Amino acid sequence: MVVIMKKLTSGAVLTPSEASEEFREGIIRCFRAMISGLVPCVDDSCECKRALGWPQLSDRGDYQTQVSESDLETRECLLAFLQSQSALAAVGHWLSILLKVADAEASRGHRGSAHLRVEAFMTLRILVAKIGTADVLAFFLPGVVSQIAKVLHVSRAMISGAAGSVDALDQAIRCLAEFLMIVLDDEANSSALGISDDDSKLQKNESAHSVLDKLRSLTIKSQGQSDELLTETTSQEIVKTINVHEKSSKKLSGDSFRVERTKEWLENTTSHVNKLLCETFPHILTHPAGKIRWGFLAAIRGLLSKSPRSLKGARLVMLECVCTLVVDDSNEVSVAAQETLDHLFSERSKYHVESDITKIFSRLLERLPKVVLGNEELPALSVVKQLLVVIYYSGPQFLADHLQSPITASRFLDTFALCLSHNSAFTGSLEKLIAERPTSSTGYLPSITELKVGFRETSRNHTESDQGKLVISETSSFMLPRMPPWFSYVGSQKLYEMLAGILRLVGLSLMTGLENDGSLAVILDIPLGFFRRLVSEVRAKEYNGKDWQTWCNRTGSGQLVRQAATAACILNEMIFGLSEQASDALSRLLRKSRKGRDNELSWEVSWNQGAKTHLIDCVGKILHEYQSPEVWDLPVDQTDQHISLHFLRDTAMLHQVVIEGVGVFSLCLGKEFASSGFLHSSLYLLLESLTCSSFQVRNASDSVLRLLATTSGHPTVGHLVVANADYVVDSICRQLRHLDLNPHVPSVLAAMLSYIGVAHEILPLLEEPMRLVSQELEIVGRQHHPNLTLPFLKAVAEIVKASKNEACLLPDQAKSYSDQVKTKATDAITLAQERGSDSEDKFNEEEWENILLELNRSKRYRRTVGSIASSCLVAATPLLASSNQVSCLVALDVIEEGVVALAKVEEAYRAETETKETMEEVIEFASLYQLKDYMNATDDGADENRLLPAINKIWPFFVACIRNRNPVAVRRCLNVITRVIQTSGGDFFSRRFRNDGHDFWKLLTTSPFHVMTPKSLREENKSVLRLPYRTISESASSSSSSIAEVSSLKVQAALLNMIGELSKDKRSASALDAVLKKVAGLVVGIACSGVTGLREAALNALRGLACVDADLVWILLADVYYSLKKNRDLPLPPSPEFLEISTVLPPPPEDSPGRFLYVEYGGRSYGFELEFSSVETIFKKMQSLVFADQMSC
Repeated sequence: MVVIMKKLTSGAVLTPSEASEEFREGIIRCFRAMISGLVPCVDDSCECKRALGWPQLSDRGDYQTQVSESDLETRECLLAFLQSQSALAAVGHWLSILLKVADAEASRGHRGSAHLRVEAFMTLRILVAKIGTADVLAFFLPGVVSQIAKVLHVSRAMISGAAGSVDALDQAIRCLAEFLMIVLDDEANSSALGISDDDSKLQKNESAHSVLDKLRSLTIKSQGQSDELLTETTSQEIVKTINVHEKSSKKLSGDSFRVERTKEWLENTTSHVNKLLCETFPHILTHPAGKIRWGFLAAIRGLLSKSPRSLKGARLVMLECVCTLVVDDSNEVSVAAQETLDHLFSERSKYHVESDITKIFSRLLERLPKVVLGNEELPALSVVKQLLVVIYYSGPQFLADHLQSPITASRFLDTFALCLSHNSAFTGSLEKLIAERPTSSTGYLPSITELKVGFRETSRNHTESDQGKLVISETSSFMLPRMPPWFSYVGSQKLYEMLAGILRLVGLSLMTGLENDGSLAVILDIPLGFFRRLVSEVRAKEYNGKDWQTWCNRTGSGQLVRQAATAACILNEMIFGLSEQASDALSRLLRKSRKGRDNELSWEVSWNQGAKTHLIDCVGKILHEYQSPEVWDLPVDQTDQHISLHFLRDTAMLHQVVIEGVGVFSLCLGKEFASSGFLHSSLYLLLESLTCSSFQVRNASDSVLRLLATTSGHPTVGHLVVANADYVVDSICRQLRHLDLNPHVPSVLAAMLSYIGVAHEILPLLEEPMRLVSQELEIVGRQHHPNLTLPFLKAVAEIVKASKNEACLLPDQAKSYSDQVKTKATDAITLAQERGSDSEDKFNEEEWENILLELNRSKRYRRTVGSIASSCLVAATPLLASSNQVSCLVALDVIEEGVVALAKVEEAYRAETETKETMEEVIEFASLYQLKDYMNATDDGADENRLLPAINKIWPFFVACIRNRNPVAVRRCLNVITRVIQTSGGDFFSRRFRNDGHDFWKLLTTSPFHVMTPKSLREENKSVLRLPYRTISESASSSSSSIAEVSSLKVQAALLNMIGELSKDKRSASALDAVLKKVAGLVVGIACSGVTGLREAALNALRGLACVDADLVWILLADVYYSLKKNRDLPLPPSPEFLEISTVLPPPPEDSPGRFLYVEYGGRSYGFELEFSSVETIFKKMQSLVFADQMSC
């Protein structure tokens, strides 16, 4: 053995320039194979029995070699020789060689061999294990520890090459731990530590081998089952290297390698080692490679099991590292760390866990704000993980006892308020700030998508399976509670989840156990104090009569809002900790191991009646502060007052967190959230928030509404609102009576009807709100609240839209019911006539009574729909004459929808009349005269003729809208007039066009480019160019010349299209009978002019007019066309009996300005000068499209 060691030593000291990598690696492997074959001899009294034999932190199968039985019978025990004084010099030399080989490969950078470095550390581990005694290895501790410390230090800055090898770093960590486990073993240093005999007996009863067997029984996998190999460490200078070179240079005596391990030596040595471990371990903890963290955990477990007293200075750091690894991203590491922590807590008397946990909790709580508000996330995440694990594994009583004192509870919550406050937003990077900025002011809201998909189909056709799919899809689309918006600038979602987990444990600990009953309400008062302070300040502002600008700009107001937002975040998380979702999440995170102390931890709450009542009281107390009017009166929008945008954003974030809190509380209470009355009090607030200008607030409200629908068992938000419509409508009606105090209620009504899409479902409940809205849209109401006109109009638009949707269904339903009744009556009468005298027995009076009741019900509903549609028309009609463009456009939408609704209602009435006549025939035939009382119960007949009277009142306002000359409103008005005439018939409008048509046709008498001629420019001093986006004057007396040319052109095109559509429809064509020649002359003049922008619209109008009187259109066009051709290429008569065209259409005098027929019929126009190319184009197109077909007929 000595000869082989000498030969191997001479090969191992060769430098990379002197020998190849393969040769040097072979030397190391040969040495490892040699010492691996050294096994204890058969002599029980031999010193070799003190050696461990194999590395303590690895499986023996990794290093096991075959040893023959003859080797065991050698004359001298080689292991005892290796531990003897004569071999210690060689052992120390090999320890130095192996460390230098590893260091040399690391210093070579990418040229270095990672495999050789791994082989060196593995061989070093086996050599240390074969020696295995503290007496021998204690002398080499400074050199080995300092050299391995250098390895750990170098690996921090290297991510590749031999120095960054994951396997090499793993072997180095395990080697360091195994060396310290042998030299600083508590049992081996019992005299220096002053361990008593009782303690020694206790230690002996549980030997080192039994402890190791227990540790190995934990779920530690082999080294090969590790994560990807990555390398990075983040520590500073590891430790001051202990210089042992001077010692080794001295002349060695027989006992020079022996160290007297006295108390002073142990204190001096452990102080350096503790410093090394405290500075190195936190950086290894954040290494990205899972294999490193796995080996690191094994090292800590070994050190805590063998040297808990010797390394008491680093024990807290090691426990903190284990706590961090409990929530590691790797499941294997996490499970092993959890089992390690369970083992330490089960042996708490041995490992002094009780006092250590208290110290760790205090120092982590002190460090928490510093690291969270710092600029590095990884240290902050480690500290938060440690605190979470310490609290969870200490049990609920530990945290509850800590929060018993009001002072400590206040300090605890103040610490988290500081960590979660808006101050953390200033510690993040610029990249995070840019990434979190919203890209637009609008966004996607699933509630609107539900409306577009169709609430009616969902409400009528959804099955249980469909409902289940909908609930699953909705639940997966949003999660509550969310990370507060301001926290995203400083930390990641993972950091917030860990902080939130601690707050959830706070709420859970206060509800666990009978002795803690009622403590939650006391602790909740601490963050609620910030809300009460904010409410008090706002009330003082209202009492002193200050405006928002003054209050918002004063010092401290913004801080109050931000503190309230942070308090809301803390309250939400504390209450959410009591939900099943939070408990499951904590169990998945912290109880991955099936082994452990589940019964001892007992984080489960016994939900008896008292605990449930206490939770409901706490939620009610929080919601009372959340729903304070002062909180929601805080400005979110920029008004005429100059309020800082930062303050508006802070207010929006406060509202967002409060709204999300409502959803959190519903998750915790489930069905009891509605039964306790919280749903009814919160629903109106959520609907109101859908109209907020902040997208974040709207999105939060949308998410909570869908969550409430899911937890309440409703498939959509629309069903939720319908189920609670009486509460919502009652709140709306109550606030509509006091608009001065509730100016936002019209927007809420519009949001409920528009975003949620439930107007048609709650239509019978909208009669009273519609009456109040109509009052506000009258002249007096508009004068009192001019800023509410548009929101009220939008609400009316949604109501009339719902009325139209319902009215469109009524005719088919009434017709179908009428056919059924007719068929049934015919069959019954026919059968009765065949039976003769038994006819009366064939008519079941109860059955026909039910038919009458159903008829009366449909009548009442039809009248309700008609009444609401009429009220909407009455409310919106005066606003057609408004000079405000937006109000006028919304009113036109209301008119269009309302007219269709009334037409459908009258159509349904005619079908009901047929049903009524059929019933009268049955009553007379069967002598069921007692049923006449049911038939006449709803026959007042005062509201059956609604359409034409309503249009008669609307028409003057149509004319007023045209006279206002607002281009956009006029174009929309012309479109609406077309739909109204087509819906109600043209006969009613014939006289109206004859009397009021001048205002319409005036739009076609002047070309928009007429003022562009040089003469007109000199006379009227007009500008040459007028932009189409110029602001339109709202004065009714503004002249038409103030309208841009392009806008005027669009108005004329819209009027021509109206003429064409009315003429093509036989039902509406009669509206133009009285003014047909006038209109035809104007259209022909425009079509034959050089204004090409109106050519297509004029052609469309001529084709429509040709459907009414084709001869008139042909004569007007032919008169112009053939007159301009002047007998050139005139077509011959088709037969001799027809006169020539020149005879039929004599040429007009040249000097007469009205020499054409279209001028005599339509009147003189300005700016539409004839252009022969246009005349020829229009005439030929009309010839091919219209006249040719009529001639063939």
